[in-house]
Amino acid sequence: MTDETKKNGPDAAAVENTAEAVASALEDAADQSAGEAFFAQEPDPIDVLKAENSDLRDRFMRLAAEMDNLRRRTEREVKDAKSYAVSGFARDMLAVSDNLRRALDTVPADKRAGADATLTSLLEGVEMTERGMLSTLERHGVKKIDAEGEKFDPNFHQAMFEIPNADVPNNTVMQVVQAGFIIGERVLRPAMVGVAKGGPKVEAAAAEDKTD
Repeated sequence: MTDETKKNGPDAAAVENTAEAVASALEDAADQSAGEAFFAQEPDPIDVLKAENSDLRDRFMRLAAEMDNLRRRTEREVKDAKSYAVSGFARDMLAVSDNLRRALDTVPADKRAGADATLTSLLEGVEMTERGMLSTLERHGVKKIDAEGEKFDPNFHQAMFEIPNADVPNNTVMQVVQAGFIIGERVLRPAMVGVAKGGPKVEAAAAEDKTD
């Protein structure tokens, strides 16, 4: 017992013990709060795993979309390569076909009617060659443009001259000078045509047909 305790009696000792208990309790509370704060700073492992899983899923979805786009683009490029690889060759073959047609057109119809067997056989052979060539080109995607009687379309036709004709709608293809061809969805060679001039407008002619 201290001198102070001896001096003040039992009440002083009780006060001193109470003060020590309060100080100890405050110290324990401070230690507990520090511990809770420490653990509060540590992220929850489950939340960390969820965040990583979400990030990986987003990356996978983006990668899958990129791969799908790459696959489609590659398929389209391969298809175009197959479809249009023969474009240059087909264009050269059309020049040969044009020469065959010019050779046939040099013989008038009346001359063909009175031709001897040799000339007839020759003309038939040239016609068969022309048909065979065009048929072969068609099997490879090269098709003839049907232009005569159609409305002039600058995407498929090339106007060479105008033909005055009031009986048909203006800009109607009246004559095909050189046949046009497409390959796949592209124009290999536009049709060289003569178009009507002076007839009614296409819209007006269509309106009259509806009225009738």
